[in-house]
Amino acid sequence: MAGSEVIQVAVTTLEQTHAADSVGDFSMSLSRAIGHWPASQLAMALLVLFSVVSWGIIIYKALALRTARNQSEEFLEAFWQAKRLDAVYQQSEEFVKSPISQTFRAGYIELARLKKTSTEGDQNMLGGGIENVERALRRAQNSESTALLALTPFLATVGSTSPFIGLFGTVWGVMKAFNDIGKQGSANLATVAPGISEALIATAVGLLAAIPAVIAYNYFLSSIKTLESEMDSFSSDFLNIVKRHFFR
Repeated sequence: MAGSEVIQVAVTTLEQTHAADSVGDFSMSLSRAIGHWPASQLAMALLVLFSVVSWGIIIYKALALRTARNQSEEFLEAFWQAKRLDAVYQQSEEFVKSPISQTFRAGYIELARLKKTSTEGDQNMLGGGIENVERALRRAQNSESTALLALTPFLATVGSTSPFIGLFGTVWGVMKAFNDIGKQGSANLATVAPGISEALIATAVGLLAAIPAVIAYNYFLSSIKTLESEMDSFSSDFLNIVKRHFFR
């Protein structure tokens, strides 16, 4: 065998040995990480945190939306029974949690500003004045819709990510079980039970965090859409009243 061939064989052998050592080192490092890094516990702790925060948001939003619905019903009853808009405006101060009440206040403030301008000689009450009121109502609706939707995206995030976090804990628990089998050289129940139990618990905690969040998010979204529809209807009715009495 030529000298260059001997050198090439030696280099190839060294590279293979180095690669094998690298794979072995990586395998040992991964084994140590699986054995010592409490990934399943961290995943479950994160899921418990998500669940606690989600329930806090659920309780808060449930109370806030119920108050918004009740005050909106009371405001609409007061609005249709009143004979003057200024009287309704004074009563609306009692319904600060009602998105419909706040929409009315924005429209009335713009209308009052236009009336004051008109009495001072400007003719803004004619022509483009109604568009100003309409824009004020639309801005108020957008602001109220944003306030109603606040915090609900977190519920959607928890509902969509918690199962995957739980799945990560599950996979890590199964890997830990196989790692324990490899260390002890047996596959009896005492060897695999701790890792498998962690895996199953992580799955269960992920579902327990996700299911209430998804249900609450869908329920809140439906309630918010109902309130938004009522705001749209009220804005149309209010604009019709304004056109009939102030823009003739």
